[in-house]
Amino acid sequence: MTGTGVQVPTTAGTVAGLQDGEGLAVFRGVPFARPPVGTLRFAAPGPPLPWAGVRDATAFGPSVPQSGPAPAARPPVGENWLTVNVWSPDVGATGLPVLVWVHGGAYAAGSAADPLYDAALLARQAGLVVVTLNYRVGAEGFAALEDAPANRGLLDQIAALRWVRENIAGFGGDPDRVTVCGQSAGAGSIASLLAAPPARGLFHRAIAQSVPGLYFTSALAADIAAALAGRVDAKPTVESLSAVAPQRLADAAGALTMELTEHVGRWGRAARAAALFAPVIDDDLVPDVPWRAVRDGRAADVELLVCHTRDEFRLFMVMTGRLGAVTEEQATAALRAFAPGPGGERAYRESFPDASAGALFEAVHADALFRMPSLRLAEAHSAAGGTVHLAELCGRSPALGGALGACHSLDVPLLFGTFDSPGGRGLLGEGAPSGGTVAFADDLRRAWAAFAYDGDPGWPAYEPGRRPTRLLGPAASTAPYPEETSRRIWDGHGIEPFDLVRPHQ
Repeated sequence: MTGTGVQVPTTAGTVAGLQDGEGLAVFRGVPFARPPVGTLRFAAPGPPLPWAGVRDATAFGPSVPQSGPAPAARPPVGENWLTVNVWSPDVGATGLPVLVWVHGGAYAAGSAADPLYDAALLARQAGLVVVTLNYRVGAEGFAALEDAPANRGLLDQIAALRWVRENIAGFGGDPDRVTVCGQSAGAGSIASLLAAPPARGLFHRAIAQSVPGLYFTSALAADIAAALAGRVDAKPTVESLSAVAPQRLADAAGALTMELTEHVGRWGRAARAAALFAPVIDDDLVPDVPWRAVRDGRAADVELLVCHTRDEFRLFMVMTGRLGAVTEEQATAALRAFAPGPGGERAYRESFPDASAGALFEAVHADALFRMPSLRLAEAHSAAGGTVHLAELCGRSPALGGALGACHSLDVPLLFGTFDSPGGRGLLGEGAPSGGTVAFADDLRRAWAAFAYDGDPGWPAYEPGRRPTRLLGPAASTAPYPEETSRRIWDGHGIEPFDLVRPHQ
């Protein structure tokens, strides 16, 4: 982006961004906490160090070394990991709604510098102040160390929200009209923050897209951390791991992730889901899985929008080469691992009598990892007296001849309008999007913006029994919850945190 300079004061010092000819101002790489390195590594985030003069805010800040697949665009290298980026349609305004985006990435990867999350169109078209943020992922943010606070990545997000509360008015935003929005691990983070005491009052609405059922018991998290530390000849302590370079630790985590199928007998569902990191049930910041934790009404004053996609697991089927290649043995193993209750396998086979092995494999993963956790969060919030709207994204991706369907992450380039980013092209295909895709994206963006403005995305709120659901696609409509067969299979069964099967010997 090119433009003229524009300055805004913050509590730590003045920042200088760029403003285009239409008034959109962008500020990148603004610290919201001290760099969590050196003696602060694996610690809770502290307030940013103040600076004198004017700080350049035209380039994204660096992200924590990635533990998962390489991001679409590598972020800058450096140690100042904890920064925010702000897009404001009018820095001179007062009281604009604020949307804070929390990226996904399986709690192991992701960066706010990814072009997929460029918020220029969203801010300009919706009239929102949009904030994106980096938080510690992988071992830096979620490894369970004996003498470090758990869930450091979530603590980073809370620190970023505090920064928003203290500073966003200077960018034209209203600190009392903050909506948090995130997808996949970002949605799971938001679900966790709903019940986190330190996050109370920092946001007023929440949009959770594809909430993952990915939470670890402390025993499982500790065992994984010990195994990871052993790979770098260290112990799972702050002192020992602080001697290991962050990139080396991230590389070791990435290598261990590639070998998780070898640890199914020890780490169970976590290994089957290729998950090395997740929020840890710590009886403090994350007291329980969110679909139980919010039932006491602690987040009832937060308006909630929950969305999942119809074909949540299709992307992973394609990425791993499983689409059309699942054996009956693999389907049986998946059903026994992820279907609810002792009769879960039979319930899936009887409920989907004509389904192939691949269809059963995909369905139980989609339900266990995304669709049912999303639904349960909506149900629990409603039961506690909160207002919640429910949606399912049904519009299919045109990529790969339609093979991706309405897949996981498809809602992200639609929301941001970043069709030409590397991630957008991967999800929507090469070339200019069709008029139907553009219209579909505009409709989704308008609904999210309307919710951020006044809590009404344009369809009825969730009601037990009736369960009105917005079916998002080229021809949007409102109907009863569309995954009723899966809902019935899971009815009466809890969605528990992943636990340790057998400790390392």
